[in-house]
Amino acid sequence: MNGTPRTLNRVLVVVFGVLVFAVGILVVLLSAVPSVGSWWASWAPAASLQVGRDFATTWIPGTSVSWLWLLAMALLVVVILVMIWWMAQQGTGRRDLIAWSASEHGSEETGEAAGRVAISASTVDQALRAALSRRKDILGLSVAAVEFERRVALRVRVIARQGADPAAIAREIERLTVGMDLLLGASCPVLLHIASGTRARFSRAERVH
Repeated sequence: MNGTPRTLNRVLVVVFGVLVFAVGILVVLLSAVPSVGSWWASWAPAASLQVGRDFATTWIPGTSVSWLWLLAMALLVVVILVMIWWMAQQGTGRRDLIAWSASEHGSEETGEAAGRVAISASTVDQALRAALSRRKDILGLSVAAVEFERRVALRVRVIARQGADPAAIAREIERLTVGMDLLLGASCPVLLHIASGTRARFSRAERVH
């Protein structure tokens, strides 16, 4: 429920993994197979000389610089820009606020003052923690606001104790979020994720952290 390009990330991980695996296999073969080592010893110097000749015959007229170096620098700049763009895409879609309203002019009749009212995701997080603090079947809770289909939604993650009834926890979370919608005057979709892992097995806590 955020803008992270998961498919692209998986493709990049697979490509990088294949490259690292291929390099590892080559290193193992060079050190363990004599014939591969002999081939490398004869091929590498010849390839190095050929590359040197290619750079020497592609000088820009009037200079001692090969246009291959300029091409390599341009490709490096493109790679750096793509990496910056890729890093900027990670974790996008998060929002700090779940609802907001603004009034430019106050009203003396209703007692309203001019200003802006905003409700943050941390408000919902603290309210749910307080409401669920006495439940012994819930070990942890976190709330985040994310962008989903051009709307702000709440992602509620609950860590339940081993053997807890997830249906009962879901009903309780639904009741609380519906009540908060009525109290805050703002409604947004809610994604509830209930997990029970290592922390649920070994934690002795009896309250929401």
